[in-house]
Amino acid sequence: MNIAILTSSRADFGIYLPLLKKLKEDSFFNLDIVAFGTHLSKKHGYTKTSILESGFEVKHEIETTPIDDTEEAISKSIGETIIKFATFWAENKASYDLVLCLGDRYEMFAAVTAGITFNIKFAHLHAGEKTLGAIDNIFRHSITLSSTIHFTSTEEYKERVLEMIDLEEKNVTNVGALSLDELLDFKPLSIEEMKGKFGVDMSIPTILTTFHPETVASNKNEEYAITICKVIANYTDSSIQFLITMPNADTAGNVIRAKLKEMLGNQSNVIMVENLGSIGYFSAMKYCKFLFGNTSSGIIEAASFNKYVVNVGDRQKGRTHGTNVVDVSIEENSLKHIFNELLAKGDWVGENIYFQVNAALRIIDVLKKVS
Repeated sequence: MNIAILTSSRADFGIYLPLLKKLKEDSFFNLDIVAFGTHLSKKHGYTKTSILESGFEVKHEIETTPIDDTEEAISKSIGETIIKFATFWAENKASYDLVLCLGDRYEMFAAVTAGITFNIKFAHLHAGEKTLGAIDNIFRHSITLSSTIHFTSTEEYKERVLEMIDLEEKNVTNVGALSLDELLDFKPLSIEEMKGKFGVDMSIPTILTTFHPETVASNKNEEYAITICKVIANYTDSSIQFLITMPNADTAGNVIRAKLKEMLGNQSNVIMVENLGSIGYFSAMKYCKFLFGNTSSGIIEAASFNKYVVNVGDRQKGRTHGTNVVDVSIEENSLKHIFNELLAKGDWVGENIYFQVNAALRIIDVLKKVS
């Protein structure tokens, strides 16, 4: 079975990884990786190298990184990505029995949209989810409607997909969150390795921080970024540190980057990194005190490390989460209060609602049945 994997960022590649390993080991499949988006952007860490370092080849590279993060630039990037993928699908429409796509990014939406007229058969991972604070919500559901096979991370999301589309139930499977498969055999970097590779001493109580733009209310991102920075700037005690991973290539992402560097660049207990990679990020999650921000990893993966999460604003609004996640408005006093409360607490105890055993193998079983 000939399969292509569409990957546009460090985030989706990390989620794909357990499945890619299983596909590579199984002689039933011929696997090609199609890399585009920020994978090919030096500004965003040129994460194509992460693919290569993980032992995979990149069969196709398609340059689609937007020149800026304004609404106009993102919209133009969607159009340009559709044009480039129209050429790609025209040349490769007969090459693949199935194309895997994941999530809700605008560039993934564009790549899939370009394939509709070619009757490309797409299988969509993480379908049916809801994030009301991001325009990704629209892109995700559009990808769902463009796909014929669906894998969801909870039973609730499976039911939502079935409500959205007129397909037989056999084409929609709840497999849990694929990324959690990677944690079954996960060997974290040591504290010494984290310090040597990323310059962060995880023996110090660390708040792992990632704040992405709210793309539905993009005009408020500068205000939100200033508030986030003020809260972090309040903790100048060297006994607490912040490890900040930079925002992705969304509308107004550069506004947040600029404010982080302007307001926190000289604060000695703040470490900013572009990209930790999957192993580095999971290692940071293991050692950190708690997570802070609005990233889906806080919703989906943090519970497997028994970590509390301060989930701010509306970007993840509507996404199902466990009791380890505390939803807080982007307001300085509210954030200081919950920070002080969680700094005094130990780890969270409970089960991850997104976890199911062997998600990758369950996906492969479905793929073989539909081949």
